Amino acid sequence: MLRREAWDVNHKRVYRLYRLEGLQLRLKVKRRKRISLQRGRVASGTGPREHWSMDFVHDQLLDGRRVRVLTVIDNWSRESVSLEAGFWLQSGALVGQALDRAAGSRGLPKAITVDNGTEFTSRALDEWAYRRGVKLDFTRPGKPTDNGLIESFHGRLRDECLKTHEFLSMEHMQERLAAWQSDYNDH
Repeated sequence: MLRREAWDVNHKRVYRLYRLEGLQLRLKVKRRKRISLQRGRVASGTGPREHWSMDFVHDQLLDGRRVRVLTVIDNWSRESVSLEAGFWLQSGALVGQALDRAAGSRGLPKAITVDNGTEFTSRALDEWAYRRGVKLDFTRPGKPTDNGLIESFHGRLRDECLKTHEFLSMEHMQERLAAWQSDYNDH
C-alpha cells in the first residue's frame, strides 16, 4: 500500500495556502494570433520609405497632465516621419489614423518595427497593417535594443525639445514639436 508523505500536496491545498497568505496565482493568458506578425527579422531598408520604427515617449504639460508622443522615424534616412502628441493615443485605431496622416505626404513603408505595447499588438493596428500591406516587426519582449534607432531618437528629442520647454497646452506642445521636427529633418 502506498503511503502519503507529509509534503505531498495537490493543487487545491496550494491554492488554499496562497489565498491564506494573500498571494495571487499567475493565470496563463491566452495569446491572440496576429494576422500581420512578421516572424524573424525584416531586412533593413535599402532606401527611404522602406522601413520605419515607431514608439511612444512620455512627457507632461505645465499643469501636470500626462501626454504621450507617438514618434515615427525612417530607418534608412533617420528622418522624423511623425511626431503626434495626445492625451489618449492608447488604441491601435488612433495609431493607425496617425500613420495614415504621416503616409499622406510620404507614402507607406514595407515594414514598421514596434515594441510589444498594447497599442501595437492590438487587433485594430494589426488589421490596419494587413489592409495596407505593411508588415509589423515586433521586438523581443524586454529588449529595447532591438529598436535602438527609435530609442536613440527619443534621447535626442528629450534633450533638445522636451527638457528645454515647458508646454502650456497641447497646441503649444504640437507647435514646439513641429518646429523641432522641421529643424531636425532639415538641419
